[in-house]
Amino acid sequence: MKRFICAAAIAALVPACAAAQTAQELIDGSKDTGNVVNYGMGYNLNRFSTLDQINKQTVKNLRPVWAYSLEDLQSQESQPLVYKGILYVSTEKATMAVDAKTGRQIWKVTLNYPPEMYRMTCCGNNSRGVALYDGKLFRAALDNRVIAYDAKTGKELWSTKAAEVKDGYSMTVAPLAVNGIIIVGNSGAEYGTRGFIDGYDAQTGKRLWRTHTVACPGEPGGDTWPAGDACQHGGGSAWVTGSYDPELDTVYWGTGNPGSWNPVLRPGDNLYTSSVLALDPKTGKIKWHYQFTPADGFDFDGVNEMVLATIPVEGQPRKVIMHANRNGFFYVIDRTNGKLLAAHAFVPQNWAKEIDMKTGRPVTTELVERYHKGENVGSSPGAFGGKNWSPMSFNPTTGLAYVNTHYLPLGMKISAQPWKQGELWFGAELGPPVMSDLPKDPHPPAALKAIDPMTGKVKWMVPDKRPRWGGTLATKGGLVFDGELAGDFKAFDADTGQVLWSFQTGSGVEGQPVTWEADGVQYVAVTSGMGGVYWLYGNDAELKSTVPQGGMLWVFALSDKR
Repeated sequence: MKRFICAAAIAALVPACAAAQTAQELIDGSKDTGNVVNYGMGYNLNRFSTLDQINKQTVKNLRPVWAYSLEDLQSQESQPLVYKGILYVSTEKATMAVDAKTGRQIWKVTLNYPPEMYRMTCCGNNSRGVALYDGKLFRAALDNRVIAYDAKTGKELWSTKAAEVKDGYSMTVAPLAVNGIIIVGNSGAEYGTRGFIDGYDAQTGKRLWRTHTVACPGEPGGDTWPAGDACQHGGGSAWVTGSYDPELDTVYWGTGNPGSWNPVLRPGDNLYTSSVLALDPKTGKIKWHYQFTPADGFDFDGVNEMVLATIPVEGQPRKVIMHANRNGFFYVIDRTNGKLLAAHAFVPQNWAKEIDMKTGRPVTTELVERYHKGENVGSSPGAFGGKNWSPMSFNPTTGLAYVNTHYLPLGMKISAQPWKQGELWFGAELGPPVMSDLPKDPHPPAALKAIDPMTGKVKWMVPDKRPRWGGTLATKGGLVFDGELAGDFKAFDADTGQVLWSFQTGSGVEGQPVTWEADGVQYVAVTSGMGGVYWLYGNDAELKSTVPQGGMLWVFALSDKR
């Protein structure tokens, strides 16, 4: 009772939360500069804003307006939403509504998890964001609950359990709201789960459909799995939010690696893992699919964001998906039919000679054959990928994608590890890379790159000695915002890559920046805070010492506009 009385008292001092939000507002989200109502700054996941008050000339005057403690030491990968003066953000355990101008907390709801749950969650205990629709705020919880809150008060309206933690499932995904349906995907491939994408009724929480991302024998695509129960533990997690094309009424959602990483135990292409699925949002039916890495044995996944745009292809405008895959190739796909239009390597890789443009399949090298025979090989990219989950942005003015890339080769050797419920199931031994296998191209451990989608050419590159784990934001002001694990949040010149502004947040930046305008002032927000990845750096004391922790939400504006 005290909590609700306090919430009511605080609400009287700040702008009221909007009572409703329509499907049309979500469709128009990428054009709405006064709010951020979609994950990815729009259904197209472009992460691009037409705002230009903060630009190449003025960004030097960007200053913090306020900072809000998230009271959480896990990695903060959440993307905030902003609607009519209220900012919504989530962590692993908590969901908050905060006044977007002052940083004053309006309400906060905290979830309680049993300590033993964390033994069964892989890989990363976090939340990547929330969804808004019809006066409700939706999130997925680490223990597989899909929850709806009243956006005004934080009161829980419904909660539906999607799966059991004891079976290896978890959820870190930001939901996608499409025409009254809340769509989520699962994590857990490394525990031998069978992946799925679910659709829930936004009003009641009733599950309307479930699409398994792994086909079993007797189902369409089931002949790409061996007989027996391999498909029941086939992986195919779906832990990054999909995009949506309202004109085609189609959702595009990526799927993860098969389970385990040992491809010898599951001969075949293993549909629909490491793929993009084109789904009917009303039924979950698969309209078409494209598989990036058949029989994926290197944890390359296909979950990365599916960015939608209309770009010129052979002189004609085409509705496309752009996707920078962990396997090291940047794909452009016709989103009306799944036809491959372009595929170019964007980091040094040694597992495929090329992607065959006629079949859409990779032409693999002898390294893959040696790996299947049980040899220890040096995989490039390694399991962290040429790009990890970190969402890229696309600026339709420059025609460039801004991508956080990695070059972290890894030694891999398959093992005969059997599946056992409740235990991590990699099916591979990991170690230092076999140096003789690696590409000779010099490349930094990580880099922010500006990439031409159709040619794969890199216009500019900013190297980094640490992985780059956060998302990028592009603006009409000619800027790219991006964060670093050393704690620096930066603005880059979109045409040259020059650093134009930098702010030390005090904790590693893994968040997804957003921007909006209110009362003539453009704001930029990002979460900072990082936990649990020190082991990436081995014994390198310098790198360890420059990766601070502690969860914060930062909001910035120009000093003369505050």
